[in-house]
Amino acid sequence: MISKRTQEMTPFIVMDVLERAHEMERQGIHIIHMEVGEPDFDTPQCIKDAACQALNDGHTHYTHSLGILELRQAICEHYFDSYNVSVDPDRVVISSGTSPAMFVMFAALLEKGDQVIISDPHYACYPNFIKFVQGRPVTVPVYEEDGFQYRPEAIKEKITPKTKGIFINSPSNPTGNLLSANRMQAIADLALQSGLPYIISDEIYHGLVYEGKEHSILEFTDKAFVFNGFSKLYAMTGLRLGYMIAPRHFIRPIQKVQQNFFISANAMVQMAGIAALKEAHDDIANMKKIYNERRKYVVQRLKAMGLGITVEPTGAFYVFANAKHKSKDSYKLAFDILEKAHVGVAPGIDFGENGEGYLRFSYATSLENIAEGMDRLEAYLKTIPDL
Repeated sequence: MISKRTQEMTPFIVMDVLERAHEMERQGIHIIHMEVGEPDFDTPQCIKDAACQALNDGHTHYTHSLGILELRQAICEHYFDSYNVSVDPDRVVISSGTSPAMFVMFAALLEKGDQVIISDPHYACYPNFIKFVQGRPVTVPVYEEDGFQYRPEAIKEKITPKTKGIFINSPSNPTGNLLSANRMQAIADLALQSGLPYIISDEIYHGLVYEGKEHSILEFTDKAFVFNGFSKLYAMTGLRLGYMIAPRHFIRPIQKVQQNFFISANAMVQMAGIAALKEAHDDIANMKKIYNERRKYVVQRLKAMGLGITVEPTGAFYVFANAKHKSKDSYKLAFDILEKAHVGVAPGIDFGENGEGYLRFSYATSLENIAEGMDRLEAYLKTIPDL
């Protein structure tokens, strides 16, 4: 008998879109991929060189379950340099990507029935992490006219004695928008006033900000869990390296889960992570410049097609565009675009009920591909009457 928890787990629809696109490509159809949030850039050479050197130097064994101390120290230096916050290396846990870090954190934080507040729309996998350890996600709608920022008063209405945390993600997947410093401060103040234990901050897209500045939750409160990693900013998705910064009294419980389920992150990749933090600055600046050119182009083209973008996204590599005037069924629309226009896009419903009617476009592909994809999409949309 298949477990109830896996039977009830929702699929990651963007992966369904990608897998159907791959089937079409095997049939000889040319697909423009704007569905998946994966950098198209090669991993910077300094990182690859460090990984190869680590192999040659014998970094092929288990490390400390919390991660190599030198990497944890480099992460602390990065957070001080970027946000002027002091973090002790003993509060940092290195993981094989950010997703395992979320799993061990929720395993340590939640009892059955405990609640975590998340925005709607949100990253598609958040609810499944919470439900898998028998917690309950509680959604707070966020809206296009606000740039999909939380309204603190809406969070306050959802807080109960069972609430264990507020989950924030800035820059956001799927919207590409940032939480302002004022709203982050308001959320931190709300948590303090409510006696709420923790804010949980996914900062994986930090560094990929083109206007304004991202803020770490640690600038506003110490009662927080922070997730971050190397996949997005450093184009290291396949190397699987992430980390968590946690309150000190949670480190030993988290460490026990890590020891039992994952042992430690890959030793060679941890050494590459040190190089990423210390040597890849010029590579990152070049990637950001190119991402920003793509962002501006995608926003301009989508607006010209009549898709709604009230507040332009300034982070990550996503545009979340309102297509409600064309369809109220984003799942059907996304697959129709794939089948007829041969462009992969993510349906808004993948990111929560309040994402219905939207489409997420990833600009983590070349400007040439984006231009072709926009041309195809524009031609397709002209064949569909407005509702």
